[in-house]
Amino acid sequence: MAEYLEVAEARDLPGLRLALTAGVPGPWGEAAKGVFYVKRIPFVKVRQLPGEPNEELKAWTGHDNAPIAVYENERPRTTWTEILFLAERLIPEPALIPADPAERARMFGLSHELCGELGLAWCRRLSMIHELLSKVPEGSPGRAMAQRLGAKYGYEPKLAETAPQRVAQILTLLSEQLREQRERGSPYLIGERLSALDIHWAAFAAILDPLPDDVCPLPPFMRQQYTARDPVVREALHSGLLAQRDFIYQKHLELPLSF
Repeated sequence: MAEYLEVAEARDLPGLRLALTAGVPGPWGEAAKGVFYVKRIPFVKVRQLPGEPNEELKAWTGHDNAPIAVYENERPRTTWTEILFLAERLIPEPALIPADPAERARMFGLSHELCGELGLAWCRRLSMIHELLSKVPEGSPGRAMAQRLGAKYGYEPKLAETAPQRVAQILTLLSEQLREQRERGSPYLIGERLSALDIHWAAFAAILDPLPDDVCPLPPFMRQQYTARDPVVREALHSGLLAQRDFIYQKHLELPLSF
């Protein structure tokens, strides 16, 4: 279990503070941690609780979700692009955004398909909410949390039913990108060096097929929830994509995960 500070302890500290969902390897949070780890930018972890009001966090940052990056007295950064650009400004090298404009556009487009609205993680979240609402009985705490998350993230049954097909489309697109890069002789998803896209894929693969327990110790119920079982998604999740995830973690990111 990672060590967290409460908002009251962290808000007046200097440097970088990163609000993260405690006890959960959320893909957006793990991606933010990965970007700062590669850059060797130190930060303190601030506790955010899933499905809770997080009133102190909202009073400080204007937001109740995670991740939220706050550097010194600057405005809070909440989106994956804002957090990435903050890291690039603080420590320009190693650059995680390609200098070549075509590669840069491709990287941001593919990362958006993973991280953005109606992207891979967004759709997987809709599927997980849909599954909870389908199985958890009325009046239970789990159902109440699923309903709150559904209201917050635009859950609609019809949208959730189409989510697996969209996830499969994104995985097919990423597999094609990986194939083209292998044909060029590159071990990375963009260009010839590590980019934010590699980090994003490594982190976001967790909500399809989590890393094993020895490096990602998840409670059984959470591992079951994170593991995609829809046959359309499983067919599109090629072994090469998971091998790419493993390569990035082993070569560039911190293991075991601590959340």
